Amino acid sequence: MRVLSTLGPVALIAVTLAALPASAQVTLYGTLSNFDVVNDTGGEVHGFEIEFHGVSSITSYYNYNRYGPPLVTPLPGGGGVYVRWMSHYDAINGIWVTGTPQAIKPTVMTGHQCIIGTAGYATSGCEHFGISVNGNASQTVYRWLVADPANPGKLIAGNARVAIPAPTWVVQPPARPADPFVVVANIDPPIPPAPAKRFGAAQWMKTYKTEHARQVNLDELVADNPVVPQDAAHLETEWELLQQDVLDVGGNGKRKQKRGALGGGNHAVVRRFELYKFAGTYDPVTNQAMCLDGLCNAPDPSEVGDFIGAQNAAADLNGPDFYPVKVSVVGDGQVSDSTSVIRCPSACSTSVKAGSPVTLSAKGNKGVFSGWLGACAGNSLTCTFGVNSDTTVTATFKTPYKMVMKTNGSGTVSSDPSGSTFLEGTVVTVSAAPSPGSVWNGWTGAGCSGLSLSCTLTITAETTVTGNFR
Repeated sequence: MRVLSTLGPVALIAVTLAALPASAQVTLYGTLSNFDVVNDTGGEVHGFEIEFHGVSSITSYYNYNRYGPPLVTPLPGGGGVYVRWMSHYDAINGIWVTGTPQAIKPTVMTGHQCIIGTAGYATSGCEHFGISVNGNASQTVYRWLVADPANPGKLIAGNARVAIPAPTWVVQPPARPADPFVVVANIDPPIPPAPAKRFGAAQWMKTYKTEHARQVNLDELVADNPVVPQDAAHLETEWELLQQDVLDVGGNGKRKQKRGALGGGNHAVVRRFELYKFAGTYDPVTNQAMCLDGLCNAPDPSEVGDFIGAQNAAADLNGPDFYPVKVSVVGDGQVSDSTSVIRCPSACSTSVKAGSPVTLSAKGNKGVFSGWLGACAGNSLTCTFGVNSDTTVTATFKTPYKMVMKTNGSGTVSSDPSGSTFLEGTVVTVSAAPSPGSVWNGWTGAGCSGLSLSCTLTITAETTVTGNFR
């Protein structure tokens, strides 16, 4: 086990990739993919780790979970990175700020159950993590992070690996210019930690597949997004058994391979791999799965155990006629597009064919929409623009705050602009006027003081200003 500090410098390293042939350049969203993972460790955990070997630079990551953005640090000696989502530690009270509870009777995740803000997420016992890179890792290991009982405030990366395989992609260029690309996904069973019997733990895998005319983005790879295949019409393989033979590690004898020609000028292949524990019988000597059908081609219902997790993986072929559109939200509000692909702040990007229009709509929660920046301008709740290059849009929402004006003694207080509620950032001037026979005695309250008859303040919170007369 390794002991990890929750604090420290973050280093992001880039590893140069061997170039693909010009006709086969691809961007791989989710070589690690976007995946749901169930906490079946038997107790609460406080983070998650991905150990990357032979990796390209990380281009984006998914952080819409209880841990926020990950820390990226180099492997000892280089050649890869650690990516860690970790809870903060409250040293004063001696507690971890957050954690993922143990899953109780986990079932397949078909929506946002593993994403923060969804009903039931706090007790679901699952999380959603994801990273996109510009290549394939030579080795990938997933681990939950748990509190180190001997070192308060530190986490331990346990030796138990999370049994969700990370697919690697290969794009084979066409034999002739008119032929389509062949896109291959390789899925290797998890390598068992040593010491081990000849065979590692077995698991059942179910695979769905679809293609798209446009490229897809990392934050689209969640279970209920339309780009992710998950129904019977997109079932590629109903059941396969994954189990590593330690005598064949590197020989790929147990590798499952999914391949197919990219049709119709499509620019993306998306696959969903669902993983379930093998609940059948193992050979007591070798640990090989012994299925009731004799071949492990299809499980008996009694041989399918708890849901482990699901990989949502995509391979994008670079298309100069497609451009990314990225949306950001400042303040308490949300932005969606007319196709519901963008639902920011949970899903904030998409790819759009050159020349196509995009319509965005802003909606406040506690905040009030105050305007667009980037490809959109003005303060209309909707905005339509054409896409002919990489495009960014920012929507800003401002919180309304009450301002209470009081008097103490005989006189009046007024504001410019007038009103009792102002958006954050509004500059307000308050003025005092003593009644005949009364003497001005100065201001008290947030942002105002002194004996000047006027005071200018910027609204940033609920505010009370008192004019005092005697």
